[in-house]
Amino acid sequence: MKLVYKSLKEESTLVLTNFNCAPSQELLASSGMYKIIWARDASRELLIDGYKITLQKGQVIFCTPLNILEIKQRDGLVALVFNREFYCIREHDDEVSCNGFLFYGSSEPPVITLDEKELKSFDAMFLMMREEFETRDHIQGEMLRVLLKRLLIKSSRLIKNTIPAPDIATSQYDLVRQYHILVEQHFRSKHKVADYADLLFKSPKTLSNHFKQVGEKTPLQVINDRIILEAKRLLIYSDKNVEEVAYGVGFNDAGHFSKFFKKHTTLPPGMFKKTKSSL
Repeated sequence: MKLVYKSLKEESTLVLTNFNCAPSQELLASSGMYKIIWARDASRELLIDGYKITLQKGQVIFCTPLNILEIKQRDGLVALVFNREFYCIREHDDEVSCNGFLFYGSSEPPVITLDEKELKSFDAMFLMMREEFETRDHIQGEMLRVLLKRLLIKSSRLIKNTIPAPDIATSQYDLVRQYHILVEQHFRSKHKVADYADLLFKSPKTLSNHFKQVGEKTPLQVINDRIILEAKRLLIYSDKNVEEVAYGVGFNDAGHFSKFFKKHTTLPPGMFKKTKSSL
């Protein structure tokens, strides 16, 4: 199954697929695409940014255009794939509040687990979306956007319920989201929590307290994880040497970068690259 909506005028694309045909499998290599993947009928193993992730039956994972995704066994999965021209996560953040939690690059892609009630809800939403793909008229794109927005809002609510303090004030929740967004934008040039505290007009201590309440990693861990993730991507999927990778993630000294990388991964970057290349 591969149901496609395209607007040549807007250069927008939305695809509903189960990856059971060759054209749909090519979507995994497409750049600039957000991917919402639901293990609807079976647990499946995914390779994301070079690492294996098991998506259990009933779980949904949210991947940004930055995530490099491979799926060997695709049956049992359902996915929505769209580009920013169809729905820009950043520009519509006030509508769905998902940027910084459902979609961000500072850690591994988030996963939500659907209970019996939510499984029925997702089934209904995907069914409505499938029916809308078959309705060709001048408002089809807008109807599909409304359904996607509904899915994102529901998913944002579900992921918020997974934090230790789901009743946390919206302002605190949004502060953590904004921190993630800023780290995504500036991690190559800003490596200190104080840098982001200044951008948010907060003290580093205030940020730490908010992250603790939300049950997140520490603010510094978020920065370090994003740097390491980008370094791993460059080491695995590019021809850059260690010095070039170091500069690519904001280190002026390759030796300093190597110590930082080894501290957080147990392997020097050169050895990490060789190990991954041999797999």
